[in-house]
Amino acid sequence: MLAYIIRRTFAALVLLLVVSAVTFGIFFLLPKIAGETTDQLAAQYIGKNPTPAAMAAIKKNLGFDQPLYVQYWQFVKQIFVGAHYRYGPDATVCHVPCFGYSFKNHVEVWPEIRSRIPVTFSLAIGAAVLWLLAGVATGVVSALRPRSIFDRVAMGVALAGVSLPIFFTGALLLTLFSYKWPIFSNVHYVNFTDDPLSWASNLVLPWISLAFLYSALYARLTRSGMLETMNEDYIRTARAKGLVEHKVVVRHGLRAALTPILTIFGMDLGLLLGGAVITEQVFSLQGIGFFAVSAISDNDLPKILGVTLVAAFFIVLCNLLVDLLYAAVDPRVRLS
Repeated sequence: MLAYIIRRTFAALVLLLVVSAVTFGIFFLLPKIAGETTDQLAAQYIGKNPTPAAMAAIKKNLGFDQPLYVQYWQFVKQIFVGAHYRYGPDATVCHVPCFGYSFKNHVEVWPEIRSRIPVTFSLAIGAAVLWLLAGVATGVVSALRPRSIFDRVAMGVALAGVSLPIFFTGALLLTLFSYKWPIFSNVHYVNFTDDPLSWASNLVLPWISLAFLYSALYARLTRSGMLETMNEDYIRTARAKGLVEHKVVVRHGLRAALTPILTIFGMDLGLLLGGAVITEQVFSLQGIGFFAVSAISDNDLPKILGVTLVAAFFIVLCNLLVDLLYAAVDPRVRLS
């Protein structure tokens, strides 16, 4: 087990390094390949009508006049040791972890992202709990009663959930339950530590709009996996030995069907932790996704770069956790 954890952790660290290299290439190498000059690249970090002195300072601070391998080393190094930027007699510090510095707004990127992480975490974790419980439970019941009325209705609702985009279901929920019937009026984010009840009530509609889409996918996947698993020989053997039916379903059937569910759960949760862009836009939640859209609208490359790195980190981390959960769900994975 320990060797399995070490292998997976090492693979995750290598993947993070590869992601950082790809991200660096997208933001710094591809523009040069496309024909951008150093001055044009530096101008994107300053804003409109940059002065020659500001251009020279940006090129020096970001190392645009140095070889690419030196720029990449500085790019990785600043995450762990921070960075210092100088404009004439003034110096600006980007503290650890330094995920970039917005020269347009003169703010560090990481504190901006960090202040929005609780919003995105609250949205993603709450929705994930809902779609796991609803999706897996619906899929199991549908698989145990195939072609029944419940199965047909559940799969019909699941098909609607997969087909309807989040911006439609979110706007519909707001129209019905916030404006027409003000059950959840004035939806906004409240810190959990300030008022847990208000925190939950303000996130009910965003949770449902997100969970409706994902629970539909998980219900269909669980049903498919359970139908295949419940016809295996070891399931018939367990029943023949007199094992109680719910233990057969949970310990043998569901446990074997969980592997593909864990796989997509790691990807889905990682992507949401990187910013539930559409949901945050619909409900005006100031999370990482909302921050990313604002950065793109302002063409603020350091902020876009910072969000990209943080989102990639969450995806790799969630996949690492899923790899470790595989060993708990299926002991055969430890030997792979």
